[in-house]
Amino acid sequence: MNKELIIRSGSSTDFALLKDGKLIELHKEEDDSNFSVGDIFIAKIRKAVPGLNAAFVNVGYEKDAFLHYHDLGPQVSSLLKFIKRVSTGKVKDYSLKNFSFENDIDKHGVITDVLKSNQSLLVQIVKEPISTKGPRISSELSIAGRYIVLVPFSSRVSISQKIESTEEKERLKRLVKSIKPKGFGIIVRTVAEGKKVAELDRDLQNLMDRWESMCKKLYKAHHPSKILGEMNRASSILRDVFNDTFTSIVVDEQDLYNQIKEYLQEIAPKKESIVKLHTSKVPVFEKYGIERQIKTSFGKTVSMSKGAYLVIEHTEAMHVIDVNSGNRSNKAKNQEDTALEVNLISATEVARQLRLRDMGGIIVVDFIDMNNADNRRTLFNHLREEMKDDRAKHKILPPSKFGLIQITRQRVRPEMNIKTREDNPNGGNGEVEAPIVLVDKIKVDLEKLIKKDHKKLTLSAHPFIAAFLTKGFPSARSKWFFDHKRWVKVIPRDAYTYLEYHFHDKDGEVIQ
Repeated sequence: MNKELIIRSGSSTDFALLKDGKLIELHKEEDDSNFSVGDIFIAKIRKAVPGLNAAFVNVGYEKDAFLHYHDLGPQVSSLLKFIKRVSTGKVKDYSLKNFSFENDIDKHGVITDVLKSNQSLLVQIVKEPISTKGPRISSELSIAGRYIVLVPFSSRVSISQKIESTEEKERLKRLVKSIKPKGFGIIVRTVAEGKKVAELDRDLQNLMDRWESMCKKLYKAHHPSKILGEMNRASSILRDVFNDTFTSIVVDEQDLYNQIKEYLQEIAPKKESIVKLHTSKVPVFEKYGIERQIKTSFGKTVSMSKGAYLVIEHTEAMHVIDVNSGNRSNKAKNQEDTALEVNLISATEVARQLRLRDMGGIIVVDFIDMNNADNRRTLFNHLREEMKDDRAKHKILPPSKFGLIQITRQRVRPEMNIKTREDNPNGGNGEVEAPIVLVDKIKVDLEKLIKKDHKKLTLSAHPFIAAFLTKGFPSARSKWFFDHKRWVKVIPRDAYTYLEYHFHDKDGEVIQ
């Protein structure tokens, strides 16, 4: 399995994660992204609302951030005391080893017992502003490293549930307890499995340095202001997704290339050689076929193999995905086998689409009905397996009697939404599918006709489309010949609209 990370720089930085050449994740880092998950702000409480048991907090966004009582953290009283003393210069030792902690707050308490208007508080973004809502925040702070997460004002040590070996969990717990500083809790991440104490300690020291530099900014800090930013998206993506299965990281900008090489020297020196600088005149996303995949993957309709396709609809409350078998030849023994085959292909694509678009909240997938309980179980297990690598927290319910599968998926950032339709070149105010999508449709129709054993095929299309299919080497038509050993005559038709095309048989009759 090839796993590649392709990075394109420009006004924004785009990150494409490929698995065997297929796009599975797409991230964008805007230069003006001021509210990213993980950022820590010194902020002012605007108003505590007992009815919601929550407070609205001014973090500098146009809408106040929302802080629920359950997101305060048990040690918020100690945090408030620490902020007050550091801000006034009374405490200059930020290590917490000599700091006297307050009692934990009542887990069933009321927000007004803890927070008051105009109070200073350190908060962390846990959900970026989405749609009409401001950021969701927490005052239970955490600073993420490569192998561990540092949690100030805690004493707890916890190990990732994805580490299955009991012996390894115990080993890691023992090592972390031996290096854990007083006043801090530690969460051990999945990638720490098999690591030595020296690597964990180095990661811990880096996190302690970040904590100290953040605390130094608190003295006379402007309210609200960001005092600890999440590392740049390139480093944070590498920190969270990078592992030994990566085969290539390609970057098209020298400074970013140097940054990534330096970061890999720290976290995985043996893998430093997989970082490559893209110097070709062909844009990096074109070279790796990512532009084509973006155009064909982000529309309302998503095509799959064997003629099947998904229709993806978005509402304010949920996402709905409809599975369609399409106009495909049925070689299966019966309808049930066909339904299972299409559903399994669709489950793989659904799992990919959720990661690719970063869809969150409630997702309902309408699979093709299956009467056989074993087939429904097979589909459910396949979908769970396909979503196993998804880093967002999610839950999948078994198929209902109507063939619906419900999924909840954590949403912490706005959904990735890319425009795939273009202005109609024939005039008018409407929009049409991108030409690259049309070419893929022509290819799918051609494959259907070849399966039906049509010997001599002619394609009539708009002159622009005809030229695109026949010019250059290898042209799209040449590739069809290599794939199907069938030569297709392409005739330009001036009378056709831009997206119009027809296949003709040997007698000139329209067959598609």
